[in-house]
Amino acid sequence: MKKIISASVATAFIGAGSLLLGYQAGATHSNTSSAERSRVAMSDSVSRDAIEKTVRDYLIKNPEIIAEAQHALEIKQAEAEKAHIADIIASNKDRLYDPEHDVVFGNPDADVTVIEFFDYNCGYCKRALPDMQAILKNDPNVRFVMKEFPILGPDSMRSHLVAQAFKSMMPEKYAEFHDLLLSKSERATEASAIADAVALGADEKQLRDKMQDPVIRSAFENTYQLASQLNITGTPSYIIGSELIPGAVGAAELIDRIATLRAEAKN
Repeated sequence: MKKIISASVATAFIGAGSLLLGYQAGATHSNTSSAERSRVAMSDSVSRDAIEKTVRDYLIKNPEIIAEAQHALEIKQAEAEKAHIADIIASNKDRLYDPEHDVVFGNPDADVTVIEFFDYNCGYCKRALPDMQAILKNDPNVRFVMKEFPILGPDSMRSHLVAQAFKSMMPEKYAEFHDLLLSKSERATEASAIADAVALGADEKQLRDKMQDPVIRSAFENTYQLASQLNITGTPSYIIGSELIPGAVGAAELIDRIATLRAEAKN
């Protein structure tokens, strides 16, 4: 990708030189006869080749200019993408927390909200579970909004259907169920999730009936739509304030982002 960007930057430099020449030539052509324009056009072609060669030779001798331009371009693109994501987050503020389907861990009235998109079969989500637990243990003014985002195949989809059905039936035990599924090293399936739910007191028949509720399925559609708008393609992915933070970045990074958000709120 960087090689492609570098080539584009170099081409832009050369093109800019040619564009400048074209502008100057255009100004000249507007005040000349047809024969004179033909002569000037031939001269322009030679001059254009000369300018392109001069620019190319200069860039080869001073490649750090391309690197500087590329770096500036990458920063500009990253800032534009960050602003775009912030706009999407702001316009979907209400949808990012669906109280009917998204569970909250921690203080419901916390001053900082961390939204986490997760999949029960995501190895990185399993490793991120202790990060959330540590933050909640040490900071009583943070809440995690958990958005179930099953993207790792049919097993994930079915196990998350079980989770949503279980939460609607036994919300007081969902946290225990959640920790149980994410703490296991083996892959979560419909069968294993139902077994865990039954072990926690759920009635299997009622659970299976609840899994057919179209309202539950619509909750996943809402999450998929949000993820698509935010260009979230992996789990875990976090939202803190107006920032999207992809990947299992670790407790220290999340704590730093939380502190930054609080500092910005004070200013």
